[in-house]
Amino acid sequence: MSRLCYFTGKKTSAGRKISRRGKARYLGGAGRKITGKTKRKFKPNIQRVRALVDGKVVRIKVSTKAIRDGLVVKPPKRDYKAPEAASAE
Repeated sequence: MSRLCYFTGKKTSAGRKISRRGKARYLGGAGRKITGKTKRKFKPNIQRVRALVDGKVVRIKVSTKAIRDGLVVKPPKRDYKAPEAASAE
């Protein structure tokens, strides 16, 4: 299953983590040196929620930003009542 937001299209992106050593020049050092570059992934905060899409209640994957921005419309609460005929008998 992909980590992809239904509304915003956010997905996992690649990048690098840069490791450095040394003391900065402005602090009196010889400058910061790069000692390594490691590949890494930036993963969006994806949640699985029930939402109204085209009038139907479906489970979709959305980013928390989409939820906070109000793009997700939650379904109404189900107001269940027991049948009266069955309770009278």
